[in-house]
Amino acid sequence: MTLSVFLVVFVAFLVAVVATGAMRHYAVQRNLIDIPNLRSSHALPTPRGGGVAIVFAFFIATCLLASLGLIDAKVSGAILVGGGAMALVGFLDDRLHLTASVRFGVHLAAAVWVVFLLGGISERDLANWGLHGLWAGRLIAVLTLIWVANLFNFMDGLDGIAGSEAVFVSGAGAWLNWREGGETGLTAAMACLAATCLGFLRWNWPPARIFMGDVGSGFLGFSLAVLGLTASQRGMLPIEIWAILGGVFLVDATVTLVRRLARGDRWFEAHRTHAYQTLARRWKAHLPVTILVMIIDILWLLPIAIFAAVAPSHALWLLAVALAPLVALAIAYGAGTPEK
Repeated sequence: MTLSVFLVVFVAFLVAVVATGAMRHYAVQRNLIDIPNLRSSHALPTPRGGGVAIVFAFFIATCLLASLGLIDAKVSGAILVGGGAMALVGFLDDRLHLTASVRFGVHLAAAVWVVFLLGGISERDLANWGLHGLWAGRLIAVLTLIWVANLFNFMDGLDGIAGSEAVFVSGAGAWLNWREGGETGLTAAMACLAATCLGFLRWNWPPARIFMGDVGSGFLGFSLAVLGLTASQRGMLPIEIWAILGGVFLVDATVTLVRRLARGDRWFEAHRTHAYQTLARRWKAHLPVTILVMIIDILWLLPIAIFAAVAPSHALWLLAVALAPLVALAIAYGAGTPEK
């Protein structure tokens, strides 16, 4: 990558560090404090809304990459408009507690906008699943964008966990995209997102001094899905690689949701029944759980993602291999079961 790309990545990191600190000062001054309750995983009142800094820093990086001609109008439009809608509804939800129908309506509109600009899952990836057709690819893409945005929201419950997961997925994705000869602009965008989250972690690493909030978690999940979808369409990386890299969040959120729905719970209500939350209560700390997720990411999921990039025709089987033990672990640690 060129010097200009490295400069943009550095700017993204620096802006995120400074903007998060500024947002923390603003939150303290305006009393935007997350007060612990029975459904919280933290014990101390903590400023919230730090995700605004993530959005701000990544938007600046996106505009810089677009001005350098590294990403086209479709990609920048998907991030700025679609991601902006996700960030705005998250920002309002943090303050006004919007209804689930309003949130879903905005999520659906943002996902449809992205698919309108970029298209759906590629025919190549659909063929691996035994599916065909333009509309199948578009429908799956819309559902994926919505689900990834929401699962990041669900999994943002411990200090540093969502930020470090986003650093891993976007950073590893950038490296794999570069390694396989993908578009330089997409590699740069992924690296910028990783740098942005790394800058935010300067303030969010356990013990967190500010929380991300819905404005950041939904935006992060959505942006990762947009970049993964685009990289899979325009390069040689199979779509399964992104599910492998995000396997911990994907499995814990999905297993928890399925088990709660099967029990008749209202899926959109706040709760503390994810496996990672159970572990945090058992270990009485956030840091060990966040580190455990990072270890699984680096030592288990990353090597399998590399194999999937080398042998894309086997990506679906490698996805099953990657996720199967994680499903077993999620069930073993009570994902989706009532809190005792």
